[in-house]
Amino acid sequence: MAYSIALADRIREYLSTIPNITVTEKRMFSGLAFMVNDKMCINVSGENLMCRFDPNLLEELAEKRGFLPMNMKGRQMKDYCYVEPIGFNRKEDFEFWLKLCLDFNERAKSSK
Repeated sequence: MAYSIALADRIREYLSTIPNITVTEKRMFSGLAFMVNDKMCINVSGENLMCRFDPNLLEELAEKRGFLPMNMKGRQMKDYCYVEPIGFNRKEDFEFWLKLCLDFNERAKSSK
């Protein structure tokens, strides 16, 4: 599945404004992952965002517009979700999701 170049550019632009972080890009999950300080932070998957967040926020986030649970091997991932464009088209909503991912990134464990 191809990913949205426009959405990837939008994420790049936002991340470029954040001081003291290192961003690398990696193709994964049939999309494009943005690694922040060597940890997966946010991805573009098709037209959707794929967000990594504090699992304690799952219940609250599930109520947000555009939220879709992320399932792997029949099990819901409690620290990842997809967000459809309706949930991030507005600038405030887009920034909400990216800030959420960046906030968790500071505490998230790094994968090998």
